[in-house]
Amino acid sequence: MVFSSLNFLFVYLPIVLLVYFLSPRMLRNGILFLASLIFYAWGEPIYVLLMIFSTLVDYSHGYLVDKYRGNPRAKIFLISSVVINLALLCVFKYSDFVIVNVNALTGLQIPLPGLPLPIGISFYTFQTMSYTIDVYRGDAKMQPNIISFGAYVALFPQLIAGPIVRYSTIADQLDHRRENADQFSQGVRRFVCGLAKKVLLANSIGMVWTQFSMLEASRMSVLGAWLGILAFAFQIYFDFSGYSDMAIGLGKMLGFTFLENFDYPYISRSITEFWRRWHISLGTWFREYVYIPLGGNRKGVGRQLFNIAVVWLLTGIWHGANWNFVLWGIYYCVLLILEKLFLLRLLERAPAVVARLYTLLCVLFGWVIFAFDVLTEGLAYLGYMLGAGNIPLANDLFGFTLLSNAAMLVILVLACTPWPKTMWESLRARGGEKAWWPVLFNIAWIFLFVISTAYLVDSTYNPFLYFRF
Repeated sequence: MVFSSLNFLFVYLPIVLLVYFLSPRMLRNGILFLASLIFYAWGEPIYVLLMIFSTLVDYSHGYLVDKYRGNPRAKIFLISSVVINLALLCVFKYSDFVIVNVNALTGLQIPLPGLPLPIGISFYTFQTMSYTIDVYRGDAKMQPNIISFGAYVALFPQLIAGPIVRYSTIADQLDHRRENADQFSQGVRRFVCGLAKKVLLANSIGMVWTQFSMLEASRMSVLGAWLGILAFAFQIYFDFSGYSDMAIGLGKMLGFTFLENFDYPYISRSITEFWRRWHISLGTWFREYVYIPLGGNRKGVGRQLFNIAVVWLLTGIWHGANWNFVLWGIYYCVLLILEKLFLLRLLERAPAVVARLYTLLCVLFGWVIFAFDVLTEGLAYLGYMLGAGNIPLANDLFGFTLLSNAAMLVILVLACTPWPKTMWESLRARGGEKAWWPVLFNIAWIFLFVISTAYLVDSTYNPFLYFRF
C-alpha cells in the first residue's frame, strides 16, 4: 500500500487517525505499532515476522548494551546487533546478486534463493541499527518500553521509503509528544503538497521517461534522449521528495517532527552541494555511522579520500543489488574526490550559471547509470545522448513530445526552485489579518487534494521508484 493510493487515502488513514485520537494517550504507541504492522502486512504479510524479529533483536541488544555500559561486553552486543541487521539485509537483498556473480566467475551452478525483497528493508534496517549505536555512544537512552520501540521501528509514515529517522532524533517524541490542532493542520497541508508532487508532477512526467527509455534506436534522436533523461530526473525527484513530504506530513499529524529529506537539490552549484540537498537523511546516516567513525577529514587528505570512497561504494550498493548501482556509486565517488582536490575551488569562482550547468549535466549522466539495470542498455542510452549511431539531432517524436509537455516542463522547472514557496508565503503575508484569507487558503489546499484524487481515480499509472530499495 502506498500513500498515493485510494485505499490509503480513504480507508486506512481515516480509520487509523480516528482510532488513534480516540484512544487514551498511554495507548497511542501501541495503536501506532499495530497500525504500522497492518500497513506493512497489506502487501507482504509474511515479512511482518521479519520486522518483528528485527524489533526484538535491536530492543534486546539495546537493553544489553545499556546494562553492560563501560564493560567490554557492551561492544560485543553492539557488534552482534550490527552483524544480525546487515546479515538480514544481505540475505534478502544481495544473495541472488552475489550468487549470480560467483556462478559467472567460477562456472558453478549454485541455485538462486529467489527471495522477494521485503519492502523498505534498506530503510528500516538502518533505523534499527541507529538505535543500538546511539545507545552505545550515549547519544540516546535505552527505550524500556518494547511497544514504544516497536512503534519507532515500524512507524508507517516513513517505513517504506524514509526519511531515515535516527532514534536519537525522535527518542523524546516517542514518549512525550503532544499532538495539537495547529500541528495536525500543518501535517495535512504538507501531506497534500507531497501527494500533488507525486501524483500530478512525478506521474505525469514519468510517462515521458517510460516512452523514451523503451524506444528503439530507429525512433530515437539526440534531443529526444536528453528530454527522456530530463523527464526521469524530474520524476525521481518529485516521486521521492513527494513521498518524503507525505511522510513528514503524516508524522506531524501524529505528533512527530521528522527532519527534512530534500532541499531543492537541482539548484546546486556542485556535486558536493547536491548531495547535501538530496536524500539528506541517507547522507546524514552514512556521515554519522560510517564516514566520521572511519576518521572523517581528521586524518589527512589521503585518509579522507579513502573514507569518501568507502561511503560512496556503500551508498551505491545500498541502492540496489546490481552493477549499475555500484558503478553509480563509483561515478559520484570520482566526482566528489575531484571536487575535494581542486574542482570545488574552481566552481566557487565560476559564474553561478556555469556551476549549475556543470552540476545538472553530471547529475543527468548519473541518472542514466542509475536508471538502467542492464549496463549495456545504459551505455546505449548514453550513446544516444552523445549522438552515437548516426541518430538525428531531433525528429517528429521529440517535437511532438516537447510541445505536448511544454507547460508541464515549465511547472517542473519552477517547482524545483524555492520560488513557488516564496511566492506562496508572500501571498500569505499580504493576506495578513484579512478575514477572507484563511478561507481562500483552505480552499486552495482542498482543490489540490481533489485534483490529485481525481487523477488517481482516472489513471492506472502510479509507480513508486524507491519501492525497490
